[in-house]
Amino acid sequence: MPTRQIYNLKSKKSIISGGASGIGRAICETFGSLGADVAIFDVKPEEAQKTAEGVKVHGVNALSLLVDITDEAKVKKGVETVLEKFGKVDILVNNAGWDRIVPFMETDLNFWEKIIKINYLGPVICTKAVLEVMINRGGGRIINISSDAGRVGSSGEAVYSGTKGGIIAFTKSIARETARYGITVNCISPGPTKTPLLDDMMKEERGKKILEAIERSIPLRRFAQPEDIAYAVAFFAMDGSRYITGQVLSVSGGLSMSG
Repeated sequence: MPTRQIYNLKSKKSIISGGASGIGRAICETFGSLGADVAIFDVKPEEAQKTAEGVKVHGVNALSLLVDITDEAKVKKGVETVLEKFGKVDILVNNAGWDRIVPFMETDLNFWEKIIKINYLGPVICTKAVLEVMINRGGGRIINISSDAGRVGSSGEAVYSGTKGGIIAFTKSIARETARYGITVNCISPGPTKTPLLDDMMKEERGKKILEAIERSIPLRRFAQPEDIAYAVAFFAMDGSRYITGQVLSVSGGLSMSG
């Protein structure tokens, strides 16, 4: 297969959750620049529409859909809309997430449930909905966004770290179950990344101290930019990665080098 075909996303149809800003927006724009049509699932319609407009400048199609990934019925409806507009789904990127830096003993059930629903249950729901389509087609790419907090833990993010560790285990399990259908499932594990969510954390004195200490520990001496994560996601979406499945790639500037 010629290189120009395996290292682009031309004519691919993708769904990206949490595409309204941050890493999700960078993934959407990177996919568009590589030739993919993009459907954005997000609960922030105005920001998601801005992302869609940024994708369209690359001459591809983009949809902005109001979808709460923790609501199975809404996810199924969103996937049906994508199929109506695009005809198929080649790629799913489970990117949407939420977090706050708070010591575990200061958190409660409502806080835990919100983190678990968005960071773990949401990707599970989206994966189930899209896998039905991919299995019938005999192929596809799923890329889950975890976190290095899920690989090595993180102070003030106990439950969040647990959900992201769960995403890693979920990725590997689904990769085993779906390989027979020509579907690959991989995971990107970002370190701290300059996003609106991180900016919000930096506004809190406790979060600022923790994040500044982490930044000093990064061998490359900076937080990731959203596009740093997007480039890694794009590789797992390409045909050039077709023999890679069940893997976790840390994109953290060297902050976490083990495992």
